Amino acid sequence: MIPRIQKRGQRTIGLLYYLYGPGKFEEHTDPHLVASWDHNAPDPGRDAAATLQQLQQLLDQPVENIDRAQRPKKHVWHLSVRNGAEDRILTDEEWGDIARRMVAAAGIDDPEQDAGCRWAAVRHADDHIHIVATLVREDGYKPDLDHDAARVQAQARALEAELGLRRLNKGDGTAAKRPTSAERHKAERQGRERTAREELRATVRRAVAGATSETEFFDRLAAAGLLIRKRVAPSGDLLGYKVALPDDRNKDNEPVFYPGARLAPDLSLPRVRERWAAGIRGQDTSTNAPVGTAPDSPSAARRRTASAAWTAVMIVEHGDDAVAAAYIAAAGEVLDALSATSAAHTRRELRDAAFAFERASRSHVRAERGHGRALRRAARELVHSGPALGRGEDGATTAMAIDMLFFLITATVHWHAKKGHAQQAAAARQAAEHLRSAYQAAAAHPLGALYQRGRRLGRPLLQRQTSVLREAVPELAEQILAEPGWWALAATLADVEAAGHDPAILLSDAVERRELDTADSVSNVLVWRLRRLADLPADTSGAFEHGTVKRPSAMRPAASRPTSPNRSRGEEATGNTR
Repeated sequence: MIPRIQKRGQRTIGLLYYLYGPGKFEEHTDPHLVASWDHNAPDPGRDAAATLQQLQQLLDQPVENIDRAQRPKKHVWHLSVRNGAEDRILTDEEWGDIARRMVAAAGIDDPEQDAGCRWAAVRHADDHIHIVATLVREDGYKPDLDHDAARVQAQARALEAELGLRRLNKGDGTAAKRPTSAERHKAERQGRERTAREELRATVRRAVAGATSETEFFDRLAAAGLLIRKRVAPSGDLLGYKVALPDDRNKDNEPVFYPGARLAPDLSLPRVRERWAAGIRGQDTSTNAPVGTAPDSPSAARRRTASAAWTAVMIVEHGDDAVAAAYIAAAGEVLDALSATSAAHTRRELRDAAFAFERASRSHVRAERGHGRALRRAARELVHSGPALGRGEDGATTAMAIDMLFFLITATVHWHAKKGHAQQAAAARQAAEHLRSAYQAAAAHPLGALYQRGRRLGRPLLQRQTSVLREAVPELAEQILAEPGWWALAATLADVEAAGHDPAILLSDAVERRELDTADSVSNVLVWRLRRLADLPADTSGAFEHGTVKRPSAMRPAASRPTSPNRSRGEEATGNTR
């Protein structure tokens, strides 16, 4: 149940004409009263002798009875209460009771004191009602409506439980503004999957991802095809910005602009500037360049994204709250950047993951800027490396990056749940499901190639890798051996050994440093961890398909040594995890 207090108005009759009318898109059916301050109030929907003017005059009578100077400038209060599509259809009696409890919760009416404002609840659809009230009581007093939104939300949670409706999570005031019903109907009429507000929010977030200056940010907005208006002070300083879709027009055929703050709280110019002030250019870059790839290639950027995500999981799990919040916000930038540069077969799920995670990237725990720079740098490199083609090393490293991000987003779910952030936890959980689907699309080909290589391993080599598995992770060995992904892991262990590493040590390291409980296939997860730790090519369908792996010249000998349990947080934060 979603109660939404609309902007206050000045004309009661204008709102009544809308509520009892056909609607903007002929969506209103059988408008009628379900409850009001007076059982004998006229109902123009069901009584042919009643008029809208009669109902309006009765509602406004207390306002007209006080001096004009004492009247509120905007005396019309408007609340809509809507159920979800999956909820049962409520009766008029149930909606009437809901209306009475909502006005009591808001402070519009006080049944116990037999005092309150005049109000009426109109139903013109199966799934919602509108409550209109005038904000002067019959004794001339005006109601105290401080925190009325929070009170009606609390009442909605109670009603959901009593009526057996879908239970929504309690909000905390950090969510982006929802599209209005007019915006939703406009999107439907124009054939848009999302409203203009939602499209703009996603596009602006992708433009922010990894950006380091106002110039770069606005250049990205322009490149995305948005119309931009800047608000400039007389001094020449930039104060804010608005954006619009070129084809989103109002009735006068003018573009409909939205300020950044109206898209999401963290997209206002001051909040975006905080990211730039934190900086990402000073980040340590000592991690090895991926094998066989140019430093600025899409696959190289995806490998570094996987490394940054791998490190970030531990920070979110064990870091201070403000630091963890910074990493979570930066994870949103990575998802935005990855979705903007993804191949066609993963783009939809990645964009849906980024869209869902937007809600999880903000809470009342204020992020301590300056942390999460490795993730922001990864987002920047993803954008600047350009789109991935989804084949070969690009496609395989995309699967690797998504796999690591899945565990980072899962850690975010747990973090928000511990803090009692129900909406954010639910959003992160939804993002993780989209990532799971994107991973399956991205990983199918590279894992299939590894699977075929594993099936062709000679018996002595396969027995040696089985022994390595049982030696390194005896508690997981039988589970892994029973998985179809074991063949891909066996091929990877052979590659690790051929590259000069101790496969048992590297495998132990891959298992011990991160949880595996949420993995659909433990063996597949370990494939990507090992290939990242050992700097092995993610795609083996080419040069690595018919031979053994030679030790890469850029490989550090230390990579085969176990990671010290005493590694400092400073080392973790720079991404030096290999």
